[in-house]
Amino acid sequence: MNKQQYSLREKLSYAFDKSMAAGPMGLIGWLSLVILFIVVVSAAIITIFGIFPDGGEKFTLPEALWGALMRAMDPGVIGGDTGWMFRLVSFVITIVGVFIFSALIGILGSGLDAKLEEMRKGRSRVLENEHTIILNWSPSVFDIISELVIANQSRTKPAIVILADKDKVEMEDEIKDKIEDLGNTQIICRSGDPTDLFDLGIANPETCRSVIVLSPEVENPDSNVIKSILALVHNPKRREAKFQIAAEIRNKENVDVAKTVGGEEVQVILADDFISRIIVQSCRQTGLSAVYSELLDFEGCEIYCIKQPDAIGKTFAEAIVGYEKSTPIGVKVGGKQITLNADKEYKITADDELVIIADDDAAIKFTTKEIVKSDAILPVKKITAKAEKTLLIGWNHRGETIVNELALFVAKGSELVIAIPEDMVGNVNVPAGGKNLKINVVGVDTTSQKALSELGVEAFDHVLVLGLCDDLPAQAADTNTLITLLNIRKIAEAAGKHISVVSEMIDIRNRELAEITRADDFVVSNKIVSLMLAQASENPNMEEIFKDLLDEEGSEIYVKPIGEYVKTDTSLDFYALSQAALARGEVAIGYRKAGVVDDARNLGGVVINPDKSAKVQFNENDKLIVLSEG
Repeated sequence: MNKQQYSLREKLSYAFDKSMAAGPMGLIGWLSLVILFIVVVSAAIITIFGIFPDGGEKFTLPEALWGALMRAMDPGVIGGDTGWMFRLVSFVITIVGVFIFSALIGILGSGLDAKLEEMRKGRSRVLENEHTIILNWSPSVFDIISELVIANQSRTKPAIVILADKDKVEMEDEIKDKIEDLGNTQIICRSGDPTDLFDLGIANPETCRSVIVLSPEVENPDSNVIKSILALVHNPKRREAKFQIAAEIRNKENVDVAKTVGGEEVQVILADDFISRIIVQSCRQTGLSAVYSELLDFEGCEIYCIKQPDAIGKTFAEAIVGYEKSTPIGVKVGGKQITLNADKEYKITADDELVIIADDDAAIKFTTKEIVKSDAILPVKKITAKAEKTLLIGWNHRGETIVNELALFVAKGSELVIAIPEDMVGNVNVPAGGKNLKINVVGVDTTSQKALSELGVEAFDHVLVLGLCDDLPAQAADTNTLITLLNIRKIAEAAGKHISVVSEMIDIRNRELAEITRADDFVVSNKIVSLMLAQASENPNMEEIFKDLLDEEGSEIYVKPIGEYVKTDTSLDFYALSQAALARGEVAIGYRKAGVVDDARNLGGVVINPDKSAKVQFNENDKLIVLSEG
């Protein structure tokens, strides 16, 4: 193959162009060569021709080089020169130096600005270890950071790295404005595409402790989440150790895909399904959302899966009363399958892990304290489920799941009335309801007190208010919800009757404002999902545990009248309540004191995992919180 011949000029021009492609360093290199050439030539002329100042001595070559360099760098030096020939040479050196060093300063300034701009964009690689990575940006990020800050309090130099397709400075400013105290946790923001392998490498996932993949606010968020999981798990340069990934998925149909891609390394949180199940259970049992909030946040007690050598050979029933300051709720049999509210006669083996609620893992200690059966425990009576009448006001994309879930739990003959704006009637997909639930859809102005009065709100066992977040922005949807709740409050006051109301709030900032409506409970959608994602990032068993808790099969959390279990005419410790629950095949995990509106953590009197030795005076209005099959 013949090679084309090029002229020397073309070759030199091409070599110069390539050197310029190196950016500022190429320009600096050429300018340095020019100034070096001028200094050497000038020093040679001064030395060879014996040019020196009047009355001075002849320069040696080193002195001439130094003098020429100083005049090129500092124009002021020439002011002290004497002798016109020496002044002429110095003037030429100075003029050339002024131009070259001015150009150098400009190039260095531009290079520094470019570097600062690059740093501002957040494109440098993170060099943290054991950090938590959050991929994508959504309103949930603030609650997640707040929870992780609490979880990180006992760690040394913890860090949270956020990688999202958003300006780094904007992310930092929003976090600074919305989270007051970051404790000892450092927040590091980086801009990039979480689905791109190169950008993902900026967050340094090879050394992280866990990854949270949020559902981004884009048209098809699940595809982005799945691509991020794929990039993490199947990256050719990935680490050998398994990732611990908690991923938020919106569409139920995409769950299997996400699990196939992530395998055992990913816990998938189906956000809308998760919220819908909690809304349904909270609607039927006032105070239940506070129970879930307590189990999910890091500030109070947490759920642990941990081996307990002292419990080996004990039955599950013995384990329940064997922990004074923690509460066993299940067994991870053989370290594989989790069974909540396990068979009371099941004997714990060396391969098993106990699923325990505790304030921290240091509080999990088995004791040999002998427990005497309390005389206050009442005989077991069979409670027949009664038909329920529920009013659902409002509608959004979670409505269909809520109705389906409600149909699974209510007794035969139950009724559901769905009150929605008239323009939505016929445009929403309302499920059939099944054999136990009769459904009636009516069109009303959900913000009108008169329209709600005509529905006979006070005659319903449960009232659930959903935000119209599909048709309105979050703040507008919550405003409508607040108006509806205030109208229900006025109807209740006029009727002289308490109406059991549970409401969904979109934005947690509106919850405090909503307290004036005196609703029994609020389910804050984004907050609940954020708590679950934060917990899943720290505990690889959370998805399985809460799937069992919220599924209609197996055991769920119930809030039942304490008078069904014990006599309330004397102070009792929680050992007595635990024994009473065990007699009914249940696990007592806490209680709810009636009449407590404001408490330290806004839980409405809910106490989870109480000290079993502490005695409490209960009354007939108090509730026992149990893990039960019905």
